[in-house]
Amino acid sequence: MRLSPHVPDLPALDLLLSVIELGSLGRAAEAHGITQPSASSRIRYLEKLVGVPVLERTTLGSRPTQAGALIAEWARGVIEAAHQLDVGIETLRTKRDSRLHVAASQSVAEYLFPRWLMALRAHSPTTTVALESGNSAEVAEAVLEGRAEIGFIESPRAPRGLHSQAVAKDQLVVVVAPDHPWARRPTIPLSELADTPLILRESGSGTRTAFERAMIARMHAWEPTTGMELSSTTAIKAAVAGGAGPAVLSSLAVAAELAAGTLKSTAVEDLDLSRVLRAVWPTGHRPAGPARDLVAIARQQSVAARQAREGRSGKSSRP
Repeated sequence: MRLSPHVPDLPALDLLLSVIELGSLGRAAEAHGITQPSASSRIRYLEKLVGVPVLERTTLGSRPTQAGALIAEWARGVIEAAHQLDVGIETLRTKRDSRLHVAASQSVAEYLFPRWLMALRAHSPTTTVALESGNSAEVAEAVLEGRAEIGFIESPRAPRGLHSQAVAKDQLVVVVAPDHPWARRPTIPLSELADTPLILRESGSGTRTAFERAMIARMHAWEPTTGMELSSTTAIKAAVAGGAGPAVLSSLAVAAELAAGTLKSTAVEDLDLSRVLRAVWPTGHRPAGPARDLVAIARQQSVAARQAREGRSGKSSRP
């Protein structure tokens, strides 16, 4: 049912009740955290809507007119119901904010999410986080089906039905065993990589999708030659270190092995293997509460990491 335009809004009615209770417009304004001119303006607007004066100003303060007392009596139940509504909404928000379901691709879940989680706990210590890990296609499915409120994928684009926002950047690298011939070469030709059987992640993996898109952008007729297909990054690293062949993995996933020398990397001529990591959520539903905070934390940490790298290399982080 549509309300009449003469019905005042809740803050104005609430203020009227406070003026009657406290006996002063100034004290009521202070109780509501507004200035006295703002309170006067709000009462004048209420009187304009209802069409009659509701307060009498005296040297001792303010008191209701006969009409004002009647309106206040009617408003009291409305304001009490509004306070109950407010409590109920806050209860729902608290319940929502107490648990966050997240889905993340393997690279994000293993190498970025733990730091994000520490920052989120410092910001929202009462929030319990449940993490579901899988490939990017599985993450998108979890978000679309409502099992996760927010997802993080490695795919170049968000699937239909999901909105995305870039939160970090990553670099794919070609890795081989220390005794592989490529380990002694700083770069290899694109054609040599294209003709070599590779150890690849399964279809649906963001790493594989990003790599295949980068290759096809340079060689339109290229199709991958799969030497082995594994669904675990850890298994791929073990296979590469054991001499099963080269693989293309996230720089996040192989940083420790490259530092230890158990894997070696080589660059590929004329091939851009940079990619963007994205947060995804259902189209039309912006993240709220801890989900929104987690996206902000992911972006902030990415910027801080980039600035730290540029600082170590002597470059300015300013454009």
